[in-house]
Amino acid sequence: MKKRLIELILEKAFKYSEEPTFKLVSGRMSNYYFNCKAVTLHPEGMYLIGNLVYDMIKDSGAKAIGGLTLGADPVAYAVSYTSYLKGKPVETFVVRKSAKSHGTMLWIEGNVREGDRVVIVDDVITTGKSTIEAITRAKEAGLEIVKVICLIDRQEGGRENIAASGCKVDSLILRDEVMALYRQT
Repeated sequence: MKKRLIELILEKAFKYSEEPTFKLVSGRMSNYYFNCKAVTLHPEGMYLIGNLVYDMIKDSGAKAIGGLTLGADPVAYAVSYTSYLKGKPVETFVVRKSAKSHGTMLWIEGNVREGDRVVIVDDVITTGKSTIEAITRAKEAGLEIVKVICLIDRQEGGRENIAASGCKVDSLILRDEVMALYRQT
């Protein structure tokens, strides 16, 4: 499944240029670009991600999985759906980019409450900023983070930045694994 997911990422989500032509969220230019939505919103991608990430969390005791909208959402949905099919349901939650301006004015949506054990996910980690924001909001809500997982680690310092915030990150796929397949084709 992991091999097929890397193939799908290479086919649908990965761009490479000898010159740094891709502008990242940080404003930095890069030779690599991952548009993970092309895979996380694809039926086969959802199936693969749901199963692979579920296997990474099934024994974690997590009640829910989620992260900062929008990158984390399809990953969390795929895992939650898979968990139900496998008989060990895990809820999904969403961390907003800004608090809801009306009603309950929540940062986090979903069936989670203070003391719940959760997994934070993200589609791509570069600097770790989005993941750290989700971690911060989850901690402020009193959630206990048992695991942090990213679909793709660009291997550009994000893992280390997240670790400095007190959370270890597990990556499903490393940029180097995608580049190895890219070079073979």
